[in-house]
Amino acid sequence: MTPEAVVSFASLMVKVDPPLARVSLHHPPLNVIDIPMMEELARSLAEIEAQPDVSVLVLSGEGKAFSAGVDVGAHTPDKVEEMLAKFHAVIRAVVAAKKVTIAAVHGNCLGGGAELAMVCDTVFTTESAKWGFPEIKLGCYPPVACTALAALVGQKRAAELILTGRTIDGREAAEIGLANRAVPESDLDAAVEECLGHLRKLSPAALALAKRASYAWDSMHFDKGLARAERVYFDDLMKTEDAHEGVRAFMEKREPKWTGK
Repeated sequence: MTPEAVVSFASLMVKVDPPLARVSLHHPPLNVIDIPMMEELARSLAEIEAQPDVSVLVLSGEGKAFSAGVDVGAHTPDKVEEMLAKFHAVIRAVVAAKKVTIAAVHGNCLGGGAELAMVCDTVFTTESAKWGFPEIKLGCYPPVACTALAALVGQKRAAELILTGRTIDGREAAEIGLANRAVPESDLDAAVEECLGHLRKLSPAALALAKRASYAWDSMHFDKGLARAERVYFDDLMKTEDAHEGVRAFMEKREPKWTGK
C-alpha cells in the first residue's frame, strides 16, 4: 500500500495519507463482520503497520452503522474455530499496533463490532449509537469483552453488560468509559478531526513508545486472558447444546429453547 493511496477491498475502504490511515467497514447494510472481512482487515492492518510514516489509524463504518457485529452464521460448529481465530487476529493486531488507533462510532456497535471499537486507543461515539454485547442471547459469550471490558468500565458494569446483553446508547457508553466522548451525530467527524489535529503535531516515534509503555502491564494480562477465554469457548461452550440452539434459533428467526445443557 503506497502513501496517499485509496484501496477498495470487497468490504473495506482504506485510505492512506500520511501520517493518517483510515479504514472504513463497507458491508451494507450494517457492516456485519464476516470471515472475508476479517481477512481483509488483517491484511490492511498489517500493511498500515508496516508504513513508518503513518502514526494514526482511524476505524469507522460506512452507512448506517459502525458494525452490528460478527456474522452469526460463522458461529456454527464447522466455522466457529476459524472465525474466532481470524477475528481475534484482527483484535490482536489493533491491540499491538504501534499506531494510535481511533474508533469513530455511529449506529449499531454490537458484539464483535463493539469489541473492535473498545480495543482502540481512543473512541468517539454519537450519542444515539447503540452499544452492546448480545452474545449471551445466542447462548454464547464475547471473548474479547470477557477479557478486557472490566478494565475499561469496572467489573460490575462489565458483568452486567456481558451477562444480560443489555444495549446502551453512546451517551452511557462514554459515561462508563467505553468511549472518550459522546457527541451529536453531526459533530462526530469534527470530534475526530480535533483529536487528529493534536496527534499530527506529535512525534510518531514518541507516540508509539508512549503507547507501548502505557499498555505494558495490560498487554500481558490481555494475551493470557484472551487465550484462556478462547479455550473455554472451544473446550466447554461449544460442547453445550444451548450454544448450538441459540445460533440455530437466531438463523431460524425464533425464540431459543434452552435446556441448560
